[in-house]
Amino acid sequence: CSVCEPWAALVIGIVAGWVYIFWSNLLVKLKIDDAVDAIPVHFGNGMWGCIATGLFASPGLVDNAYGTPNYGWFYNWGMGNGTGKLLAVEIIGVLFIIGWVGLIMIPYFMLLNAMGLFRVDALEEEVGLDISHHKGAAYDLSGPSEDVKEKYEISTSQRKLVVPADDGEENA
Repeated sequence: CSVCEPWAALVIGIVAGWVYIFWSNLLVKLKIDDAVDAIPVHFGNGMWGCIATGLFASPGLVDNAYGTPNYGWFYNWGMGNGTGKLLAVEIIGVLFIIGWVGLIMIPYFMLLNAMGLFRVDALEEEVGLDISHHKGAAYDLSGPSEDVKEKYEISTSQRKLVVPADDGEENA
């Protein structure tokens, strides 16, 4: 964020890692299928990023960017006033986004479900959509064949390492 000092960005990033792990583990416990962990990355860390701005926004950087006295809560607390106006605005913003997305997407998902388009059938889910929809596997997990391994070993055994001779002269 443009209003956070580098030390605060480091703290925000470290906390973001733990936020990701929390949300990813929560999805596993709730048995919610999110193959690419989009929910932990975008929802969990999106919320954390907004809240972190309300905590760590630096007075100098906020003044330069916006010309407003609304700083992060830690800075306000350090100055003795403890007002959390920016933090409150960030939390309200997060709640508004959650409400907006829910209001728009829940009816859409319900419509897709009613039309039978929300999920693929069980066989396609088991095989994977890469094969059924894209006509090929996304990952080759079988490893290299024995023929390829043999060619690689021959190739590496024939390589020569040439070390230049040190004749004691230095380039001028």
